[in-house]
Amino acid sequence: MPFADYLAEAVLRPLGMHAELCGSPASALHGTLDDLLLLAAELQAPMVIARETLAEATSVQFPGLSGVLPDVGRMDPNDWGLGFELRDEKSPHWTGARNSPRTFGHFGGSGAFLWVDPDARLALGCLTDLDFGPWALEAWPRLSDAVLST
Repeated sequence: MPFADYLAEAVLRPLGMHAELCGSPASALHGTLDDLLLLAAELQAPMVIARETLAEATSVQFPGLSGVLPDVGRMDPNDWGLGFELRDEKSPHWTGARNSPRTFGHFGGSGAFLWVDPDARLALGCLTDLDFGPWALEAWPRLSDAVLST
């Protein structure tokens, strides 16, 4: 079964999402803010995704591995789960200074992001009409901190 079909039948449709994979699973899921918020709700309280799968996806897969967080900089370590970037103690970071180290998420070149902070029991998603750039690394952490301070 092609991955796009599996994703649609096993995750997107059961969650009520209208998003569509239009290329690479790493960068080409197209949908609405409502879709993003449905995914955020699932990642906070899984009903479709197995809890064991989510736990594995949000756990460090290669402990101690150094690398580059795209468009942010070199991190040591540069912890990632399975598809999710893990905040841990990275600095600078695209999430806020108030986000817990257990925060996980993803951001893209389209200027969109989603993070889930299990400790704060919050998620934040953002879609924009601006391609990712230096503006995002200035605006997103401030937005994240403002949300977490309420």
